[in-house]
Amino acid sequence: MSGRKLLLVTTVIILVAVILFAKWVLHDGLSAKASPSWAEIFVARNSRRLSIPAAAKEQKNPVADSTDVQRDARLHFADHCAVCHGNDGSGDTMMGRGLYPKPPDLRAERTQKLADGELFWIIENGVRFTGMPAFGGSGDHGGETDSWKLVRFIRHLPQLTAQERLEMERYNPKGPEEREEERQEDEFFDGKTPQPSEKMEHHHH
Repeated sequence: MSGRKLLLVTTVIILVAVILFAKWVLHDGLSAKASPSWAEIFVARNSRRLSIPAAAKEQKNPVADSTDVQRDARLHFADHCAVCHGNDGSGDTMMGRGLYPKPPDLRAERTQKLADGELFWIIENGVRFTGMPAFGGSGDHGGETDSWKLVRFIRHLPQLTAQERLEMERYNPKGPEEREEERQEDEFFDGKTPQPSEKMEHHHH
């Protein structure tokens, strides 16, 4: 084969490879819906473990467990964490199912066997290459004390009661329609005649 033909064949092969790669990236490769490769599965399963510094394991929880601590953490979790993790910590939520890797089941041994300091580190710093953000330093997070309280709550998740879950549902982030429905329910139980809000009236018009 002449040098000219070899160059042409090589160019065609490279172009085909580039086109196939682009197709893979645009249609499947970076989609959370696509079946992950063995390499992605390995990275996803080990990213949490590999991201935690060894010193974190030695940190002890300075917040003593109590009924008040559990309630504070439970409601904080409902407002900040449940959208991905679910009130029960299962990760079986609309948001969680759309993530890759999926949020871990916080009740499972894989999470429960982590040291308190490791759980604290994850809450504060997040986990790269996953959907877990860093809450440390964020404006709506109450600082390290809240993170340590959340560690106490994560330990309690396997024993979460139906009553506790019901309480959490009222603190889950809500859309405008859910908030309006809740307002009308409160007015009803207060003995008032529920009145539609101005926004709802405008919507109906």
